[in-house]
Amino acid sequence: MEFTKMHALGNDYIVINEFDGEKIKENEKKNFSKKICRRGFSVGADGVIFIQKPTSDNFDVRFRIFNSDGSEAEMCGNGIRCFSKYVYERVMKKNPLRVETKGGLRISEMEVENGEVKKIKVYMGVPKFKLKDIPMILEGKDNEEEFLNGELNLNNPILPKVRLSVVNVGNPHAVIFVEDNNIDLDFVRKNLDIIGRDIENHKAFPERINVHFVKVLNPNEIKIITWERGAGYTTACGTGTTASVVVAHKLGKTSNKVLAHLDGGLLEIEVKDDGVYMIGDAVAVYDGKLLNIGW
Repeated sequence: MEFTKMHALGNDYIVINEFDGEKIKENEKKNFSKKICRRGFSVGADGVIFIQKPTSDNFDVRFRIFNSDGSEAEMCGNGIRCFSKYVYERVMKKNPLRVETKGGLRISEMEVENGEVKKIKVYMGVPKFKLKDIPMILEGKDNEEEFLNGELNLNNPILPKVRLSVVNVGNPHAVIFVEDNNIDLDFVRKNLDIIGRDIENHKAFPERINVHFVKVLNPNEIKIITWERGAGYTTACGTGTTASVVVAHKLGKTSNKVLAHLDGGLLEIEVKDDGVYMIGDAVAVYDGKLLNIGW
């Protein structure tokens, strides 16, 4: 089976083209993704992206992504940039590209030089803040309410409680500003495996959640450390960066146009009246042929 290894800001994916036909049976995709993503034993990646025909004429192509633990995600900002580059260069020369995702319509606009996609601008949709849209369940809270800079009790001795905000930008995110919690990014890095996992799997989030620790550098720049649902620490998260900027802007911490510093590089996010836009690149690393899943 042929595949392509790609990454966006170090967030790496195995891309499988199923546009002209299924390569991995539907009931095997979860287990296949879990196995092929295991580093050191197989190809290794943060997730697997499948390119498929759309389910309706409202879209050009369908995007599906499975995390390294085998779970299927609704959307992925870094993943959709890799996906869009692959589709434009190898499947269809369509620009802009209307992409079907489990999180709804996403529109990718490619900056192209000599047939090669250099940058991708993705319309990320309109953020949702209601608890029912995350979903988040809290005693005494109505599911029509929002949870912005609210306090949540945790289950670890390192950080017993945390102030966070939640938003859905196609998938769910918890955004934590270090300055509001009397911690810094060094503390986060040292304890990420414990506190990231704790928040991801908290009982308040029945479908789990992505977790982002944010430091506001100035009104136009932020720095982010990410714990991704189903993958753990990742060098970057496109939807997470989108969520972090959306919340920062909503709380009055930043302007509507922000440069985000991630461990894997830089992303530009702009909040507009019609929704949010993300701008960044993607890299095709190599094409391969899978001889054996590895384990």
